[in-house]
Amino acid sequence: QVKLVESGGGLVQPGGSSQLSCTASGLIFSGGTFKIDDMAWYRQATGKERELVASLTTGGGTDYADSAKGRFTIFRNNTENTVYLQMKSLKPEDTAVYYCHVRGSLTGYSGTYYPGALDEWGQGTLVTVSS
Repeated sequence: QVKLVESGGGLVQPGGSSQLSCTASGLIFSGGTFKIDDMAWYRQATGKERELVASLTTGGGTDYADSAKGRFTIFRNNTENTVYLQMKSLKPEDTAVYYCHVRGSLTGYSGTYYPGALDEWGQGTLVTVSS
């Protein structure tokens, strides 16, 4: 079973920086192999809906929320099945639980291809921006 483990959250002072990471495991199992296509970071502040922060396609295309543009950078290490979110100039309004999300496909051991079979969320990591 695919599992996403996030790390890097914590308390950061306003104007500071932090980097989140999310590593996927369990991609290869007896039934086949999952392939990660898209990776993304979402966040959810208290009392608000979950929102997209940044996304990164397998082809390298990126998309950022307006609030993240110029301050956050999403990048990935395909060899390690890890996605990162580098955050700079953090503001109190960036305080939220940050979740990674991956989507992709499954190729069964018989060669059958299942597009969209991978759709997993991390457990979330809290980032608190406060002095």
